[in-house]
Amino acid sequence: MSPTRMAAGIRTDNPRGCEVALLGLPDDLGVRLNSGRPGAAKGPRAFRDALSRYGVIDPPGSDWPAVFDAGDIEPADGDDEAALTETHRRVSAAAGALIDAGMLPIAIGGGHDLTFPFVRAMCERHDGPVAGMYFDAHLDVRPTAGSGMPFRRLLDEHQVSELFVAGFCPLVNSREHAWYFRSKGGVILPEQGVQDAARAPSLPLLPRNLLAGSMFVSFDLDVLDAAYAPGVSAPNPCGWNPATATAWVTACGADPRVACFDLMELSPANDPDSNPGPGRTARLAAHLFLSFLRGVATRKRP
Repeated sequence: MSPTRMAAGIRTDNPRGCEVALLGLPDDLGVRLNSGRPGAAKGPRAFRDALSRYGVIDPPGSDWPAVFDAGDIEPADGDDEAALTETHRRVSAAAGALIDAGMLPIAIGGGHDLTFPFVRAMCERHDGPVAGMYFDAHLDVRPTAGSGMPFRRLLDEHQVSELFVAGFCPLVNSREHAWYFRSKGGVILPEQGVQDAARAPSLPLLPRNLLAGSMFVSFDLDVLDAAYAPGVSAPNPCGWNPATATAWVTACGADPRVACFDLMELSPANDPDSNPGPGRTARLAAHLFLSFLRGVATRKRP
């Protein structure tokens, strides 16, 4: 007999009693505005397909937190910055409603620009400073509208007081962007330290001495090596392995300071083994989602 999948236990009718909310962000206009590879608009669908085939409902050692699937936001019509702005407004409204309902929101995208409005909703509802941790080969601090701008917007609008990035690749980031990031107090975590922390669970993976009481976490799938995650907007020829990513994402889920989480840039059209069935990148995204939930399950309940 085949095991019952975890996805069968995700609620879609009523969020009452749910601790976590899943929100799809099926839009890649930001990727296209930055002349990237389109396809991330279908990321949420591919993710749900993969999740329906991966992960059991009754894993040994812990129970899943109750999850509500809130569905997808509806992107605005159009192919310009005005359409992107309207889509961002809709993302903030949807994420804000889930936070107001008392749930920890997890977004699946979609272009990485959508992290900006997703996190904005959290910032607007938290007193005091907010810190951010993101996993990405790119700094994503472009001044122009598109998928490469979310963290510049969060920094410039003073909604984030501290920002840490892991997985940074100096070959794909300009000197100007690195200077800007550091001038705003951003911290590029050294790769050796990142890898050492992932191999030693006794070490704290997330920054301990934050000024902020709350944090967001954003995981761009292009931090992963293209051998494991080819289905992304910008494939990485020398990125992380899944074990490193899993260690970090699980730690993020376990940390009670983390108030929202996203998995971005899943682009199934660029996954070479996605037809038929979910490709390896979508399946890895499902694995990381479940790893985050596994961490959440260890949090101390009130």
